[in-house]
Amino acid sequence: MPAARTVDVQTFLNEHPFSRFQWEIFALCFCVVLLDGFDTAAIGYIAPSLVTEWGLERPALAPVLSAALFGLAAGALSSGPSADRVGRKAVLMGSVLIMGVACLMSAFASSLSQLVVWRFITGVGLGAAMPNAVTLMSEYCPDGRRATLTNAMFCGFPLGAAFGGFLAAWMIPQWGWRSVLVLGGTTPLVLTVLIALLLPESVRFMVARNQPVERIRSVLHRIAATVPDATSFVMHEKAGVTAAKSGIGMVISSSYLAGSVSLWVAYFMGLVIFYALINWMPLLFKDAGLSPQTAALISALFPLGGVGAILFGWLMDRFNANVIIAVGFALTAVSVYAIGQMAGNLALLVVAVFVAGTLMNTSQSSLPALAAGFYPTQGRATGVAWMLGLGRFGGVAGSFLVAELARRQLTFSEIFAIVAIPGLIAAAALMVKQIAHPDDTAALVAARREALGH
Repeated sequence: MPAARTVDVQTFLNEHPFSRFQWEIFALCFCVVLLDGFDTAAIGYIAPSLVTEWGLERPALAPVLSAALFGLAAGALSSGPSADRVGRKAVLMGSVLIMGVACLMSAFASSLSQLVVWRFITGVGLGAAMPNAVTLMSEYCPDGRRATLTNAMFCGFPLGAAFGGFLAAWMIPQWGWRSVLVLGGTTPLVLTVLIALLLPESVRFMVARNQPVERIRSVLHRIAATVPDATSFVMHEKAGVTAAKSGIGMVISSSYLAGSVSLWVAYFMGLVIFYALINWMPLLFKDAGLSPQTAALISALFPLGGVGAILFGWLMDRFNANVIIAVGFALTAVSVYAIGQMAGNLALLVVAVFVAGTLMNTSQSSLPALAAGFYPTQGRATGVAWMLGLGRFGGVAGSFLVAELARRQLTFSEIFAIVAIPGLIAAAALMVKQIAHPDDTAALVAARREALGH
């Protein structure tokens, strides 16, 4: 009789090259995040058409524009615990299905109130999809490349938002605003079928839940053909496992509370900056003397820098991830402050906006990978989802912040100086996380060298 052989699944992932099967998982999760970006931004692209067709005043659009944001928070907060109970794939598939059906129904809305309801439900699907795509992808990554690959996948969000703008500009004049929502609804339905057929359950989740050896073996066999004789599977956790009965219990346990709150604060503050600037920069620049067209073009530079997250992922896999992102947020604060000093110099203003957008989006997009590496499998989906969900309220706060500052008649430079402060708070929160939960950079580098050595 052959001797029993136990395989550590994370060591297995570290020791084998990133396979075609893992790239397929990456592609599917990337498409989820891409559609997330498209559907999140879609309402902004069709808003002018709504004003024209339904004869609305601009303030009447506020509930439509914010409905998905509240749905995103609700979806994220509820999906994480569910995924830690029943699995990442099932929740991801369900959330993409909800996203598709609700967005498709939005295309047939005949009133503003109907559109608000369907946008909220779309937001629930969007909010549930993002953290589970991040979690599932991270659980198929080798330790030494997790942040790079997860951040690369997350780049689908700004690309989807930008791609949606180009498509909307082409589709709306030909087929009307409803065509954008039809596309945003049917594509997730196709992706739901592909997820059902092609996407595996997280191998780490299967081990954690003691699922059948044959099922785990069949998945790992698609990565490398060296596990047919394995008779049992285990996994090591970089993060310590707690006695908590649920993902929520683990995230708020004494072992993780300081790090959890630090991540929540950092993500919240990042979205305060993002939504404050993305919603208000065109008006602020116009009030500062720029033409509406120039103000819009310069403002459009701000969200373009998210692809820089790949560089941050590479740095996070080699150096202290907490410090890397903290420095990113501190530099974000400096560059946002600089925008307020450049009102009279168009060339420098363009540079400041682009640099601020690159630093802010890169830092923000790196936080899900940081959270995925911080929590153990037991509560990873909940940890990532709650950071994303609670952080969404930062978007609401950012929009109201600039409205209040403008009401108080603060100057252009004073507004940007105040909007820069959340960047410093985010950086401080990540340094608190580093003090409470020191990032073992040496262990990460050793894991990467071990992976490269095989």
